[in-house]
Amino acid sequence: MIHEPPCGVLVADKPCGPTSQDIVARVRQFLKVKVGHTGTLDPMATGVLPLVVGRATRLARFYQAHDKEYGAEIRLGQSTDTFDREGKILEKHPVPEISSQLAQSVLSRFKGEIQQQPPMFSAVKVGGERLYNLARQNLTVQRPFRKVSIYSLELLEQTRASWHLRVHCSSGTYIRTLAHEIGQALGCGAFLYDLRRLRAGSFDLSQALSVEEMEGRWKEMLYPMERLLPDLPRVDLDEVDIMKIGHGNEISYQDSKHRDLYRLFHNQKLMAIGEGGAEAQLRPKIVLRRIEEAST
Repeated sequence: MIHEPPCGVLVADKPCGPTSQDIVARVRQFLKVKVGHTGTLDPMATGVLPLVVGRATRLARFYQAHDKEYGAEIRLGQSTDTFDREGKILEKHPVPEISSQLAQSVLSRFKGEIQQQPPMFSAVKVGGERLYNLARQNLTVQRPFRKVSIYSLELLEQTRASWHLRVHCSSGTYIRTLAHEIGQALGCGAFLYDLRRLRAGSFDLSQALSVEEMEGRWKEMLYPMERLLPDLPRVDLDEVDIMKIGHGNEISYQDSKHRDLYRLFHNQKLMAIGEGGAEAQLRPKIVLRRIEEAST
């Protein structure tokens, strides 16, 4: 019997301090296989960090576009160059009395599809250079705006000095930028003081473990590849079709809904991700297992 190394998804509860890549490195150290993540959390941020393990790293691209939920605390009266508590204070302003009605009115401006500009202290590339490298040289460049969606923006608690928010947003949304722009709209400035990711796609805090817990419990907490991407329709292949897919060839498949992507199974194992084509054809987009592994 062929022994299969770990492959699937583990959900880390990232602590404040280490980078997302630090968490990846620690998990890779005890699993002894390739590990990646599906979306960076800043060092200051905590919470849900899905880790793709082994062959499942090939599926990371499908998770990066998933929606997210955050709990955030923003502090009013100051703005910083990083838009969070780790930056240098640029401005201080007195915080006016803000009624709950005014607070809701301001937050309503940021709901729905909005244009957002990445902060200078971010990993976005402009002209082939990471923005944070330019920012550390005290350089500021034009950053392209991009569309993001804020599905809900709930004010959980309001004091004179701080607001606690729950944010449900699309992938690619910068909560730091959102905090800064709320402060600009209020006229007193604001920065992100605390951020905890509550959910990323279908993974939430109830499934998350610290790295220390994960080292002893990863086998029971690993989501195998067969349970991943349940939104993609499943196609079970016979012996002829799995041979074709395994060699990179198309197969005939009729689907009245004409979906773009499919999960291709054989003997209850996820073998590949298929791509729908014209004229009722399915072609392999990502092959996850070799043909001989289908029967082991």
